[in-house]
Amino acid sequence: QVQLVESWGGLVQAGGSLRLSCAASGRTFSFRNIWNMDWYLQAPGKEREFVATISWCSGITVYADSVKGRFTIPRDSAKVTVYLQMNSLKPEDTAIYYCHAHHLMTSNDYWGQGTQVTVSS
Repeated sequence: QVQLVESWGGLVQAGGSLRLSCAASGRTFSFRNIWNMDWYLQAPGKEREFVATISWCSGITVYADSVKGRFTIPRDSAKVTVYLQMNSLKPEDTAIYYCHAHHLMTSNDYWGQGTQVTVSS
């Protein structure tokens, strides 16, 4: 089993920055190279949508068009933590942000509890 714990959401003014963190734990996560880790967001009244992903093995990242150039998804292998660095935030970025881990061999998926990000205009 894998546990994902997000933190550091909050309220920020438009144009500001936030850095979310997602700490992974659990025995199976010791085999880190077989996981992809992602961030998703869910705005009020809308479906959950993809934001960014990183391959733990290669470090390759992919971003949604809406966040390219503004968000990055760095990782800290020693801390088994992935981050979402959000810059130039816009009111439309307001959502609950979820961390997600995907096991490449079993296709098992795990979700964090979500953290609220609110961007005021």
